[in-house]
Amino acid sequence: MIRINLLGQARPKAAKQAVPLEATVQILFAVVAIGLAALILGITYYQQQRQLHATQQRILALKAEKASLQQIKRDVDRFESEKAVLQQRIDVIETLQKNRTGAQDLLQMVANTVVRVDSLWLTSFSRSGSSLTIEGEAGSIDAVANFITEMKRSGYFDNVEIKDAKENDLVPSVTTYAFSMTASVSATPTGSAQAQPADTTAPPKPAAKGRS
Repeated sequence: MIRINLLGQARPKAAKQAVPLEATVQILFAVVAIGLAALILGITYYQQQRQLHATQQRILALKAEKASLQQIKRDVDRFESEKAVLQQRIDVIETLQKNRTGAQDLLQMVANTVVRVDSLWLTSFSRSGSSLTIEGEAGSIDAVANFITEMKRSGYFDNVEIKDAKENDLVPSVTTYAFSMTASVSATPTGSAQAQPADTTAPPKPAAKGRS
């Protein structure tokens, strides 16, 4: 349907409603608040990311340091093991050398003691640690007693004890006595007999058959 304005007057326009100033300010504050919140969140996120990255780098560095320390520990353990093996070898060598030197000194000392006793000679001599077992023959019981006395006076032997002494018929027409005794090597040898060389002369012959 077509409408015709017969009055010839302009049609009035609808009036626009004005927005209240208070509402505009509230909207503006809301926009600013949202912007500030977004800025703060962005800054916080960036800082957290930097801290996270730094922490991850620190963790990687610590892991690398741990691996290095573990390798050093393995090297130290290997060196300690090798050192222990070498020290054990050195101890064995020193013990063997000490026993060798000690055996030479011991034999020298026994020889020095025997040559100071007449009518006595040894037939067996053994050592176990510091303990000695000695067997021999003598022309008289007095010779055995003198041998024991000389061993005690030498300062090289301790705990000298006679175990057995009896007459035997080792040599026909000659009185001899078989004896066995024990002693121990002194931990701190003393006495002048150690420095005296052994007599290289042959031991005296057994006494003639007969008792006094």
